[in-house]
Amino acid sequence: MNAAMHYLDFEKPLAELEGKAEELRALARRNEEANVEDEAAALDKKAADMLVDLYKNLTPWRKCQVARHPERPHCEAYIKALFTEYTPLAGDRNFADDHAVMGGLARFDDQPVIVIGHEKGHDTKTRIERNFGMARPEGYRKAVRLMDMADRFGLPVITLVDTPGAYPGKGAEERGQSEAIARSTEKCLQVGVPVISIIIGEGGSGGAVAFATADRLAMLEHSVYSVISPEGCASILWKDAEKMREAAEALRLTAQDLHKLGVCDLVIKEPLGGAQRDTEATITEVGKSIRAMLAQLKDATRDELIASRRRKYLDMGSKGLAA
Repeated sequence: MNAAMHYLDFEKPLAELEGKAEELRALARRNEEANVEDEAAALDKKAADMLVDLYKNLTPWRKCQVARHPERPHCEAYIKALFTEYTPLAGDRNFADDHAVMGGLARFDDQPVIVIGHEKGHDTKTRIERNFGMARPEGYRKAVRLMDMADRFGLPVITLVDTPGAYPGKGAEERGQSEAIARSTEKCLQVGVPVISIIIGEGGSGGAVAFATADRLAMLEHSVYSVISPEGCASILWKDAEKMREAAEALRLTAQDLHKLGVCDLVIKEPLGGAQRDTEATITEVGKSIRAMLAQLKDATRDELIASRRRKYLDMGSKGLAA
């Protein structure tokens, strides 16, 4: 295990075990006579058992923490691994290019597609550049432009959702943030091509809905999707952001809950310990899921796609209400 790995609060006991095992192996590398392999292997076994126990039954709040893990693969990693001939298209032809939203032409399994996604960045510099995945109005207008292009040329749309929510700053509000989100959501419902959406981390508020109003919505096992963050919900309901654990329970924001409610069509299994522990395996599973969902929609006509997509969202809420 990489000693520099970021551990979540509830993983601290695991960090200690894996750290001790790594220290023993470092000692052996410095002193060839040191025989510590048996002791290190025992620690590895104990850490592996603890990892299973920690992730066996995660609470909604812990799932939120995993969904926000800084080392989870982000949109850019998925595009690089799953798509070929990716050609980014920039700007909304009105105000600016929003770096929180990636998008462009690409090939998936040699099929031309439009891919759009939120990108959070991976270090301080890129997180600031990407505004932590919080899109401004020009990001949503860029997405509308790309979906228009997809509709014109008959290209499936694949979206990768990972945002705490749309950017709430003054400038964004002045440029029509809520209108831009509504237009993007509307465009998802209007295009006559397959729309596939994957929640790869956080699906926060209308900022996520604007990309995730799709024919098929899949969620990674430890991703979350909600109208508001647990902290925001707790601040409004209880005037206390520290009640985020109770809010996470009440919001039913996990992939498993949303699958029961009919919001999520497919839950994609993650490696033990979360996507951050095996990025390659996670991206491979997402690729398989995209492939399967596109196959389900390949024979649908334009009118069938639009009608079934609208019906899906008009009917939403009727499934799982008694759960």
